[in-house]
Amino acid sequence: MNRRHALRHIALISGGLALIPSCDFSKEDILAAYENLKITATQKALLAAISDSIIPAGEIKGALDLEVVDFILVMVNDCFTQENREKFTAGLEAFPDYAEKTAGKKFEALTTKEKEAFLLEAGALTGDDTTEGKRLADIGYFLSSVKRFTIQGYMASEYIQTEIIPYSLIPGEYNGAVLISDLQKPRVNG
Repeated sequence: MNRRHALRHIALISGGLALIPSCDFSKEDILAAYENLKITATQKALLAAISDSIIPAGEIKGALDLEVVDFILVMVNDCFTQENREKFTAGLEAFPDYAEKTAGKKFEALTTKEKEAFLLEAGALTGDDTTEGKRLADIGYFLSSVKRFTIQGYMASEYIQTEIIPYSLIPGEYNGAVLISDLQKPRVNG
């Protein structure tokens, strides 16, 4: 091997090693899928936990199983105005601290009943003109938006529309002599 090439490689490696300690790897990456929304993977996981608390899995799949969190983020990214996206993001960022301060532990560590009670209480938050009041209003706006989009995304999912409540574009025939007790699954007509 040529001595000049070896010295050049050693110099490049030494310079690179000198720069590594100055790099900040503690900052979490922002998900690139959403152009107008700056969401991290941790925030997306928190959003998934909240939507799973709103519609948990039971006999049928829950919101987490149907990946409703992606629907929520797409709706916020595409349909909200810049002002509403900022309120949503501010509420999402303030929610973990509020949950820890109010409930005494992180939201993910709460039991199912505690999560339900906490979300009902926090969803009704309203604020005033103070800084703390605006923060509380953002949290309330965030939770009401998450609840609305969770229900909308869940009910519009393919699983619900095909397996739970079969959708028929054209209503079936009319038969007025059928007893209500003889009816099968409800059909939603468009």
